[in-house]
Order: sequence, then C-alpha cells, then structure tokens
Amino acid sequence: MEKYSAITVTKKDGSESFQLDGQVLPFNVLSFWQWSSSDLVGNALRGKLAEYIVSSAVGSNENIRTEWDAYDVVTPEGIKVEVKSGAYIQSWAQNRLSRIQFGIPETQGWDAKTNTYSSQIERQSDVYVFCVLEHKNQETIDPLNLDQWVFYVIATSKLNEAVGKQKTISLSSLLKLAPREVKYGEINHAIKRVVFGSSYQAIQPTAKSGG
Repeated sequence: MEKYSAITVTKKDGSESFQLDGQVLPFNVLSFWQWSSSDLVGNALRGKLAEYIVSSAVGSNENIRTEWDAYDVVTPEGIKVEVKSGAYIQSWAQNRLSRIQFGIPETQGWDAKTNTYSSQIERQSDVYVFCVLEHKNQETIDPLNLDQWVFYVIATSKLNEAVGKQKTISLSSLLKLAPREVKYGEINHAIKRVVFGSSYQAIQPTAKSGG
C-alpha cells in the first residue's frame, strides 16, 4: 500500500487566491492561468486545447485532465482516446507554413491512481483523433473558432497495422490511411463508428406528425 495515496484534484474556478503569512495576496489562480495559458496558437498549449476540444465533443469535459495518463480522453462509454494536434501557423516568426507531423510512439501506460505501469509497451488507446488547426492566415487565426479545425479519426488497431512501431507520422501519410475526416460536431459520432463499426447508429430525431 502506498504511503501517500493519489491526491484528489478539485476543479478550480479561478478565484482562489495566493496567500502569505495568513494574508490574501492580490493575485489568484485566474491571473496565473492568464500568465501561463494565453498562447493558444503555440504548439505546447495547443495540444492540451485539442484534448479539451475532443473532451467537449464527446461529453467528457467536466472531468479534470490527468497529466501523464495512459491516454488523453475517456468517453462516457469508456472508449479510450489519444489526441494529437498540429497546425500550419505557430505563434513564433515563420519563414514558411509548418509541416504537420504527429508523435505516435508506443508507450508503457501509467496509472496515476496506483502509480503503476502496464506490463506491455503499446499504443494504449482504442482510437486516435488527430486535430489539425488548418487555418493558414496569421492575422485571423483563432484556435477557439472550431470552424478553423479539422479532425481525423482512426482506430488504433488500423494505425498499428499500417505503421507498426513507427514513432511519428506525417499528415500526408496519415491521409493515405483513409481516416474519417470530420468537423467538430461529428467527432463523437465518428469515434463511435470507428470503435463499434456499422453496429453503431446515431440517434435520429423523432419526426413529428403533422397537425
């Protein structure tokens, strides 16, 4: 049994203040977020933003992100999702648009609750969602505008079959594998179709009878 069990993380609302000698200081968690997390175009934070976007699409964004977890998102149905992101425009000066490439290495999955690693080195998820901020105009790029993104959904088993132990894949090579290309509102459906196949049917609205 661990001497120190995993800390249960509570969701912050930004108003939590820093303190010193029992006194509340004039800055808080919101000011920290503004200081550390305002560059949404840069590739470091954009990866976490992509995870949040996918989480919101599948209805799992009320949870709290776990750093270094074996996979990035778990849907309400229990589907394990790995999220990768790429963009043509970066926040730094560029001579040309970036070439998009994703990291897809096999990993030894870690469980934060038990501080244990899985015995197998493999791709841990059921499905991958590759998120591309495809907007190419530096003046108008806005990662919060979901119309500027495109998403490619592919089963991990299909990726494994195609690339084996390969650690990276370019966007052009990914497209040759014929992933499902979707916009934001179609992510949830695409994930379920990839995992459950043709047996999954999206819930259709019930037609109203005429009056």
